[in-house]
Amino acid sequence: MINTKLVWFRNDLRVRDNQALYSACERAAQMATSNAAGSGVVAVVAITPEQWVLQDESKSRVQFWLANVNALKAALAGLNIPLKIIHTANNETLPQQLLTLANRYKVSELYFNNEVPEYEQTRDAAVQQLFLAQGMGCHRFESDVVLPIGSVLNQQGLPYKVFTPFSKAWRQRFTQSEQGPLPAPQPLMSNPCGDVESDIIPTDIGYSLCLGADWNPALWPAGADNAHEQLQRFVGEHFPDYSQLRDIPSQPGTSSLSPYLTVGVLTTRQCIAAVQAYSDDPEWFYSQWVTELIWREFYRHLLGLFPEMSRFQPFKPEIEAKISWQYDKAKFEAWCRGETGFDIVDAGMKQLLETGWMHNRVRMVVASFLTKLLRQDWRLGARFFMQHLIDGDFASNLGGWQWSASVGADAAPYFRIFNPTRQTDRFDPKKRYIERWLSPHAELLSTDLLGEPTAPVLSRPQPVIDYALERRRSIDEYQ
Repeated sequence: MINTKLVWFRNDLRVRDNQALYSACERAAQMATSNAAGSGVVAVVAITPEQWVLQDESKSRVQFWLANVNALKAALAGLNIPLKIIHTANNETLPQQLLTLANRYKVSELYFNNEVPEYEQTRDAAVQQLFLAQGMGCHRFESDVVLPIGSVLNQQGLPYKVFTPFSKAWRQRFTQSEQGPLPAPQPLMSNPCGDVESDIIPTDIGYSLCLGADWNPALWPAGADNAHEQLQRFVGEHFPDYSQLRDIPSQPGTSSLSPYLTVGVLTTRQCIAAVQAYSDDPEWFYSQWVTELIWREFYRHLLGLFPEMSRFQPFKPEIEAKISWQYDKAKFEAWCRGETGFDIVDAGMKQLLETGWMHNRVRMVVASFLTKLLRQDWRLGARFFMQHLIDGDFASNLGGWQWSASVGADAAPYFRIFNPTRQTDRFDPKKRYIERWLSPHAELLSTDLLGEPTAPVLSRPQPVIDYALERRRSIDEYQ
């Protein structure tokens, strides 16, 4: 009798530091050496185009995810594990499809890593219930976070709602745990599942229904090897200057690793281990970059402990109840197109539309502009970002937008409104970032005396608002 272990991959497309895969392979190896029933491992991913559209997945993110699935297939082949593909419409039809595949390969146990958003929690509960009803084992792991959700609590046993005490407690628990990244599992000596071949990863699966730019392989080459190479390059070359350069959008001062973290090619634990291994900074654990990684953990813990956030409910509903969102279609669409007449806002939106990515400092500027100055509902911006970002991460995106609108956990004070002009003066004084993203959209407006075109002159739209007036109105309403 064959007792196959089925590993279900989602946004954890890696063989290293993958608790579900490691545990499945370890169990299969134990059964093989005990002369008990043969045991092999089969991996599976599900392609669900309707669900992607429902959850606002961008085209670039789906393309990047598929490319990393292909890289995962090659890595699994080295472990003697075939990768199978399920095609199904959405989460409702997925459990039965998984069970059908499990029966085909005589699966006795299912292994997967938990995901935090409510869509995924509901899906996973349905799968677990179905498999247990069929007498199959179901093993779930917290591999998407460094510390299990609910394990970082205050002295009253309640979740932290403010980041700074959470980060202090998180660092303390991390130090006590001393848990480094898991290695890749050892290759299986044999696979009694028979000659099961991996499926071909499709490229035309309906993601054209999703919005946004195409994935650019030159910016983010797929696969764990490329992700780790970029991680080591950042730690070795840019980490020492991160605190000084991270807010300069024209400089390569950030890691740009967020797409890899989002699809799970790379983990937070691996990032921290790389800093520890390659950095010369004795205070690396308290560096700003590690703090940014802890912000990612913070938003995941909040989403897991306050599931109403997954339904786009504000963390502080008492504040939002007093805000009258304007729902001005023309202004919102001008923001979406990058035609507000405020250069740094428009440059950021052009970068997003063309690459699927935006510098983090500029993300805060454009989010503040939409929510505090145009006074548009933060949900509109959150969904637009998810529909266009290659690194669209539901927890971080949701937390960031609620922060910008002052309705989230540890949110920006109501009176903190990013002034686009001051932000430009501080972080793009030579306007290199603005010119990079607005110049391609310039028009030749005049010629010189010889009839030759002059340098491109930006034909910029008129500002959609009076900044000083809207700032005053926004503060009065929040106050």
